[in-house]
Amino acid sequence: MGSDVLVGMAAVLLALPVLDIPFGTVKTVIIVLGAALAWPLAIAISRGYERSNIGVGDDEMRAVMRAVVFAVAVGAVPAAITESLGVVALSVIAVPLAGLGSIAVRFAARKNLHRQQRAGRNVRRVIVVGSAYATADLTSVLTREPHAGMNVIGVCVPRSDVARARDAGLAVIGDLDQVPELIHAYAADAVAVTGSDATRHNYLRELSWALEGAGVELLVHPGLVEVAGPRMHIRPYVGLPLLHVEQPHFTGWRRFVKRATDLALTGAGVLVISPLLAALALAVKLNDGGPVIFRQTRVGLDGSTFTMLKFRSMHVDAEAKLAELRAGNPDIGHMFKMEDDPRITRVGKFLRKFSLDELPQLFNVLSGSMSLVGPRPPLQSEVDGYEDHARRRLLVTPGLTGLWQVSGRSLLSWEETVRLDLRYVENWTLTLDLLILWKTFFAVVARRGAY
Repeated sequence: MGSDVLVGMAAVLLALPVLDIPFGTVKTVIIVLGAALAWPLAIAISRGYERSNIGVGDDEMRAVMRAVVFAVAVGAVPAAITESLGVVALSVIAVPLAGLGSIAVRFAARKNLHRQQRAGRNVRRVIVVGSAYATADLTSVLTREPHAGMNVIGVCVPRSDVARARDAGLAVIGDLDQVPELIHAYAADAVAVTGSDATRHNYLRELSWALEGAGVELLVHPGLVEVAGPRMHIRPYVGLPLLHVEQPHFTGWRRFVKRATDLALTGAGVLVISPLLAALALAVKLNDGGPVIFRQTRVGLDGSTFTMLKFRSMHVDAEAKLAELRAGNPDIGHMFKMEDDPRITRVGKFLRKFSLDELPQLFNVLSGSMSLVGPRPPLQSEVDGYEDHARRRLLVTPGLTGLWQVSGRSLLSWEETVRLDLRYVENWTLTLDLLILWKTFFAVVARRGAY
């Protein structure tokens, strides 16, 4: 909150010269102090300080965006009463600046928090409760997601499952009835309950009663893989609270908004980087005299095919050598990636290091065959080998970047890539797209997983 106070004050101070308002007057001091109070209040009303949202998901950033809309709307009220255009102008300039500042502060704080969590600091000590199989699955997810900020200190399973859980390598610290006393013994910060038969009926209710006043979070895993918060709501039906899961949306106004955003951002981006595109094209041509653009048929939305564009980074006979390389590397899987691929040219290595070979796909985005954010467009041969769940990747327009890009890129296994793509497909929002674009810049600069 303290940082938002400073951000609110700084935003107003930056806006004053634009509006030709002099510094040092009583009016200026009142405006700056008012911003120091009003901006954190707007974020608080938008639920931007809830501890459960800190460092996880996009709710923290969405709260800032809601605060921007709220603050501009509230600023319009005194402007209408006083008929002062200056108040409107101040709100329109200062509030977006405050929003950008608060998002930047939160992003920096989140990166710092994630570094600490990777080092084992600032994490919640969690006990996982449920059947042996369910606790094994949830423990595996929490272990491979360090940004969740949870350290599983042990599991509690039914007495009949203790031997099975220990054989599976789980750290069993007790049975279901011992959870309340184990919380104190192990200084746990949270209890994560899985959606298994062992925790149905009255168990969850009685556990919640036992945890009252203990200062411990009760987390319930609904058992819905890759379905995120925006689609889940608790709704009472005849006095019985049920978890309502909305269907994913792939059509309608959401697709229109996504397409409009793609056109606006891509059009502006192409104009800005057009000199860079020309320089890269010249470098590829001078390297070996071959074609500048590599064209390849890929599978897009709903299984339709299109021609994807890239700066050519391989020798002209690269496709002919692919079968030979696959035969020599049978364990690579669906998406063929080699760290030292002999088909890559000297210029191509530089292009791939910074993902510059992907830039011509901006024209695919303009044509509508691709989006800025989405699952990577697969080859038809890859699609032919898909399992049924992997085909859900084709329900949205493929993207230039995606969750896979900001989570490891070529370092990821095929299973991890599919899991991330399905998470995106099931939970798409415009805020998520903007967050991925922001993170992509840092992933490319860090050259994480690029080859």
